Amino acid sequence: MSLSYDIPEVLDRREGPHGEVVLRRHGELLQIIANGCFLMDTSDGRSERLLVDLARDALDGRPEPSVLIGGLGVGFSLAHAAGDPRWGRIAVVEREPAIIDWHRRGPLAALSAAALADPRTAILETDLVTYVNETSDTYDALCLDIDNGPDWTVTESNDGLYSAVGLAGCARVLRPGGVLAVWSARPSPEFEGTLRNAGFRQVRTEEVPVARGVPDVVHLGVRPG
Repeated sequence: MSLSYDIPEVLDRREGPHGEVVLRRHGELLQIIANGCFLMDTSDGRSERLLVDLARDALDGRPEPSVLIGGLGVGFSLAHAAGDPRWGRIAVVEREPAIIDWHRRGPLAALSAAALADPRTAILETDLVTYVNETSDTYDALCLDIDNGPDWTVTESNDGLYSAVGLAGCARVLRPGGVLAVWSARPSPEFEGTLRNAGFRQVRTEEVPVARGVPDVVHLGVRPG
């Protein structure tokens, strides 16, 4: 194996509104690094797809449900939602202009071009915390994938999102009976308790099987009707 394959190649590095974001290529993989913290890569996507499917299934057959996806990332969640004709409106909140640009005109376009061209899709360049507290729009599902989990945030400003106050903002944009799904790189029993204390019902955690190590999980809760 050559040395050039082992060392990640930086494709783009930008200073965004919330710090440095970097797009790297490591062999065949594309990786996003935010403020020196590995965020995600294009290696798998099973857990991101499960995030979207679990939210949809928890809606119990609601016709053409709308979904708000927090975090564009490498585009797995968006592409999977757009590939499912059962979803109606699909909105994605992404606060980093660089990530949006990498999807529209850069190397990540190969993963998301079809989804971005879908008339159901809208990309909202804004901070998720600000959006859920200020928007008048509501959704049937909110899928969060903006951090490595409730206990492992990319920036300190995201910490409050997983508190009772932050979850109240999430509930605010959900219609009665709407579903909140939160991706995490590891289980968080404490976050389950916070979801219940914030008023969510039917709280549960679904694991993504892995060959070794701690599994990715999706935390789920339903806003009362």
